[in-house]
Amino acid sequence: MTNAVAVYCGASPGRQRAYRCAADSLGRALAVAKRPLVYGGGVKGIMGIVSRAALSAGGDVVGVIPYAILAGGGEGERFSPDGPMSVFDSLREDGRERAGLVVVDSMHERKVEMARRSCGFIGLPGGYGTFEEVFEVTTWTQIGIHSKPVVIANVLGFFDPIRALIQNAVGDGFIRPVGKGLIKFVDGPADYSLHETFDWGKALLDELDTWEDDPSYSLGFKWTKSADSSTSNSSEEETEALWAT
Repeated sequence: MTNAVAVYCGASPGRQRAYRCAADSLGRALAVAKRPLVYGGGVKGIMGIVSRAALSAGGDVVGVIPYAILAGGGEGERFSPDGPMSVFDSLREDGRERAGLVVVDSMHERKVEMARRSCGFIGLPGGYGTFEEVFEVTTWTQIGIHSKPVVIANVLGFFDPIRALIQNAVGDGFIRPVGKGLIKFVDGPADYSLHETFDWGKALLDELDTWEDDPSYSLGFKWTKSADSSTSNSSEEETEALWAT
């Protein structure tokens, strides 16, 4: 299996310097560990920072982007004060000649391609797209499409509301208790003033590498036509036991 890591993050830089520092730390850590970065292909915001850091440290980078977004200037970049970037401008940025670029037809193809190329996923601060991507690959582990870790960089407590949402869903019976283990949170120092200098890259990769696949995470669907699992023979007692774990 490839040792590449998919990173989901914002196309905007965010208002806090700590977010940008975490992205830089992760990009450099991936390069040092000789682990390719697979990301959304943007050249600005957190996307640009993490990819630029990996490239500057000699790492391998592959961006996966739908053609419509690339040609239109990139996610979030159409509204940049500097104006939109063309499909050619984004490829000419200094240092990016070493980055691979995979252009796909749709957002769905992008997510599948990123997941296929990676052994695990890391979420940095971002917006709707970041949230959706993190939750989708987590769902894929839950339902057995793949079995890969998901780690979140909880810089300045940015993802605390998502952790609370998960806990609330567990409490209300929508996520099995064991399902909390599908996403790992790296919180960094309790003192938020240290988050700008914290080694997020090492902490995130360490958490990724210590993740252990637990068969109880998966609902056990078999994703082949020859093993159609759409009809379940599980008893009511077996179903209740599954959700109690």
